[in-house]
Amino acid sequence: MHAEIHGHRGARGLRPENTLPGLAHALELGVDALEFDVALTADRRLVLTHDLTVSAVTSADTGPARAGDPLFPYVGRPVGALTLAQLRTLECGLRLPRDPDDRFVATQVPVPCTRMPTLSAVLGLVDAYGADGVRLHVELKSDPTRPDLTADPREFTELVVAELDRHDRLGGAAILSFDWRILAVARELAPRTQRYALIEPDTLGSAWLNGLDLADFGGDVPAAAVAAGGTAVSPEHVMVDEEFMRRAAAAGPAVVPWTVNEPGRAAELLDLGVAGIVTDYPDRMRALWTERGLSLPAPLSLPDRPAATV
Repeated sequence: MHAEIHGHRGARGLRPENTLPGLAHALELGVDALEFDVALTADRRLVLTHDLTVSAVTSADTGPARAGDPLFPYVGRPVGALTLAQLRTLECGLRLPRDPDDRFVATQVPVPCTRMPTLSAVLGLVDAYGADGVRLHVELKSDPTRPDLTADPREFTELVVAELDRHDRLGGAAILSFDWRILAVARELAPRTQRYALIEPDTLGSAWLNGLDLADFGGDVPAAAVAAGGTAVSPEHVMVDEEFMRRAAAAGPAVVPWTVNEPGRAAELLDLGVAGIVTDYPDRMRALWTERGLSLPAPLSLPDRPAATV
């Protein structure tokens, strides 16, 4: 049996999410796939962020991009209303939870003075690590129920595909989205690139599923995902049971549940036959993989730099 370890937002349980230090840490631990979230700025730049509004948990204001900027402070503003220059002022290396029970505070190592990266910078980082064997899982953040916050799905997908292609990464990437309109565009623009149909109980309505009605598929999520253009289905892990796996086997897509942080639950899912696990803690999954004698992705490191000469 072969199952993959997918680092969620890099390694969110260990380093700040969707940051270059977090992604680098996941590569250094060793993952099969590096997952991160992308949104579109006001000046049409692709940046890494999970939320369509600037999160007060993962971002903090440091100062305006220019004196008298009427949009400052930026935390709480729509990402799509801010430029890259404005977003690059944010501190993204500290977790500032509003919930005292935030589970990541005890395990996530802060990396102060970390800025919000662009997709281009991430692709440069991956190139620097020589991570040709690591698949890049680019989740396009798009909410069809909030058109005021969401980029046009075609333009958004075109820009992501073009950036991946510019770095010769289309063959080693996957496009992910809860908004299945993205999958349809990606299937058209990059038919050979994998496409992950993300799903959770709150996104079972047709607005999220590009107009598909699950009732037309007898409630069969994997079959609907294939019809929408997915080559894999990635459900919230609580949705995965024997019946889900039976339907996936009949429809064809691989099943890669998210976000699984407890080795016990991961073991249950492996026993069900999932193709991979999306996790905030790649280190925990690597320990489980070792216990089970499963193949592990190789840890990576930056190549040694030659010493400077005078």
